[in-house]
Amino acid sequence: MTKKKGLGRGLGALIEDMDPNQAGAPLEVPVDALEANPMQPRAGMRAREIKALAESIKDKGVLEPLVVRRVDLDRYELIAGERRLLAARQAGLETVPVVVREAGRAEMLELALVENLHREDLNPIEEAEAYQRLADEFSRTHEEMARLSGRDRTTVTNLLRLLQLPAGVQDDVRHGRLSTGHARALLSLGDPDRILAVREQVLGRDLSVRETEALVKKLAHPPARKKPAAREEVYYQALGDEVTRVLGAKSRIVRRGRGGRLVVNFASTEELERLLKVLGVKPV
Repeated sequence: MTKKKGLGRGLGALIEDMDPNQAGAPLEVPVDALEANPMQPRAGMRAREIKALAESIKDKGVLEPLVVRRVDLDRYELIAGERRLLAARQAGLETVPVVVREAGRAEMLELALVENLHREDLNPIEEAEAYQRLADEFSRTHEEMARLSGRDRTTVTNLLRLLQLPAGVQDDVRHGRLSTGHARALLSLGDPDRILAVREQVLGRDLSVRETEALVKKLAHPPARKKPAAREEVYYQALGDEVTRVLGAKSRIVRRGRGGRLVVNFASTEELERLLKVLGVKPV
């Protein structure tokens, strides 16, 4: 998947939009004082990635503050930064830097979704699902979602189209068996049954994106079948073949209206003279 272009307004907006009374240097709060965001839309975190981040935190510390909201005098609920919190705990940190922000439940979900969109390891389906939730639950337009995530609007639109694929094909994209290029090519088939049938060919033959596009194009625009010859055409073609047999020279009958012509081919003067004898014609 293409690497994302910076943060757009995304997480930067979280800090910029803080209450002025809360602005300034991040607070250091105990990790035990932080509760997970119950609105976190991501189902799970990859253990290997958390371990790698924990090693980085041991070496350099938490470089980007977590975003939280206060739920009690000394208790906070995480808005954004779940991976950093998990890694900080794994690294053995007792405190982490946070910025405090006022946020309702709905806003917490939106901010968590926006943070997820800045993850570089999201697969295309996870990213598309995050955009879909922003659209469905917060009426965000494609332009707004592009600004929040640092994506082009067309990229957001194309990712959302992936959710039109049958579930099995979405699963292929989610797990890397098919790329977004393969998925876009399959989408142009429209019918789910055709998509699934072609997907089997793509996986079974290990087709590249270009080969998949060529296959889809061929299936979408099959070569026109020749019209079956009319009975009369068949009759005159057979007559032409019989003339060819009798004369020993390639012949054909060409009809035009009620008439037509008999065409007999010859390759040399000698062959012409032979044909004239067969036809009983004396040279002038």
